[in-house]
Amino acid sequence: MSDGMIGSNRPRLRMGRPRAGAFEAAERVVAGGGCPATIGVVLGTGLRGLADRLTGKWAMPSTETGWLKKSTATGHAGRIVCGTLRGVPIAMLQGRVHGYEGFPPETLTRGIELLAALGVGQVLLTNASGGLKHDMVGGELVIVTDHIDMVRRPWGDALEPDDLGEVPPRTRYYDPELADLALAATRRVDVIARKGVYAFLSGPTYETRSEYRMLRKMGADVVGMSTVPEVVAATRMGLDVTVCSVATNVAKPDALTHVDTDAEDVCRMAATAAEGVWAILETLAARAAGRPCISC
Repeated sequence: MSDGMIGSNRPRLRMGRPRAGAFEAAERVVAGGGCPATIGVVLGTGLRGLADRLTGKWAMPSTETGWLKKSTATGHAGRIVCGTLRGVPIAMLQGRVHGYEGFPPETLTRGIELLAALGVGQVLLTNASGGLKHDMVGGELVIVTDHIDMVRRPWGDALEPDDLGEVPPRTRYYDPELADLALAATRRVDVIARKGVYAFLSGPTYETRSEYRMLRKMGADVVGMSTVPEVVAATRMGLDVTVCSVATNVAKPDALTHVDTDAEDVCRMAATAAEGVWAILETLAARAAGRPCISC
């Protein structure tokens, strides 16, 4: 299977394309029983169970692709799952790798490159985060409309260059229309949600009280340790990007007592937002199929 066969139904990539290893991995996925897809999904902490809802699902351990690395983070199963939703082919990654696990920038974008090589034209990226607003509640969904990158690495530079010449760097990564659709989807299933800004820190430790105060002043609504590298790479490859973040705990930097948060707590709280995330995916599937999603 050649590069042109996988992904042939997608618009032409503008600023970059997946590396050869991603196309080789896509070939292994298809040869093993998976299939090309229209929508790609990265399931963050606590959300891996959503893959079980796909029709006709097929799965492969991520490491068997020969391209993806094994995550050591809690709640990241490390599988690629293919199936359909309302007739639309979907490819899901159950988990991702993180910089704090010791992986370099060029490894953090491998998952999104594989999805692109499988032919997706749009991606839904999910994660668990810490809420920064006083009025947030645990389990609230935040539809990301912008990010603050506090890590500042050359995300996406490992992509193969496209042949369209120099393209100015992107400063806008999130489509307002897609954010509106995602928010409307959560309303249909009565899930608490809002739009907001995601702050990206390297981790693996959670933030200090002073860091929470700083991030609030900078305009962030939630803070996490992933996703931004994928957003940058996906945008460079010409993919439509939707990001939803589950605020699994809410920062209270001025509280008299401090409550510790651990990874298992984060996983449990993230799972409570599954219905909202699924509603967003249903809406994106209806959009991809050219159908209205009135009561998905």
